[in-house]
Amino acid sequence: MNRSIIALLFLFLSLSLPDVAKAQIIPVENQKEFVDSLKHELEYGPYFGLYKDNYFTVGTTPFHKPTATNSDVKFQISLAIRLTDTVLPWNSFLFLMYTQKTFWNVFENSLPMHDLNFNPGIGWSKPFFNKNRYVGKLTLLVEHESNGRDGEDSRSWNRISFYGSTIIDEWLMVHAKFWIPIIDGENNKDILRYCGIYQSGVVITTPNKKFNFGLTLVKREGWNFNFNTIFEAIWKVHEKSNLNLFLQYYNGYGESLLDYNQFHSRLRVGIIFKPRFFSEF
Repeated sequence: MNRSIIALLFLFLSLSLPDVAKAQIIPVENQKEFVDSLKHELEYGPYFGLYKDNYFTVGTTPFHKPTATNSDVKFQISLAIRLTDTVLPWNSFLFLMYTQKTFWNVFENSLPMHDLNFNPGIGWSKPFFNKNRYVGKLTLLVEHESNGRDGEDSRSWNRISFYGSTIIDEWLMVHAKFWIPIIDGENNKDILRYCGIYQSGVVITTPNKKFNFGLTLVKREGWNFNFNTIFEAIWKVHEKSNLNLFLQYYNGYGESLLDYNQFHSRLRVGIIFKPRFFSEF
């Protein structure tokens, strides 16, 4: 069976059977301390911080000779700010988020910025705990994404997104995100064929927490098994530092909005700064 299918089945099973997922959580050392720290941060702040991973990478098309046209720099900045000083009913919280992804052709003359993708939004999130253990969370997002251009290069769409993640074991997390699209861009009416209709993935962490491996599959529109694939590997250089070495492989469509309908395969390396507790996808 196709590995992508196996990953999806595993993900949907874990999300549809939350009691099973909870039962599989294995107690780990300092679990109570971790949960107490997480609850304290949710209740008392900080109110401004990282949202998704923040990274700076450089790379090229694998198995091809690097050139100025198939090599670039890609970096992402992602922040969030809470909108209330206290926890809302059901121990939830409301926040604004902003993510900017940039593709920079540093190997071409004059070092032009190829594309900038802006992704602001507002979200409501509810974490779940069971017997003093963190289980996962659900998030509702209203988000916009565009590249800030006009004319033929303009790309834009909106989404009402439902995101969920759950801990299966101390080393394994699964996540999924589904969205209702509202396509307002005149030049990207077919964006779902390339940027997808939902995504799912797994994150594996080694017992010593030094290495982190993630696989995200974005299902493109259609009944066939067509996915955009994102593989990431992270090495935590030092336990007291938030600096990590980062490898990312992207294979598929929709990596940037400007070229959303063009196939890209990119292998990039760089550095990454992760949120204190959990990254968003």
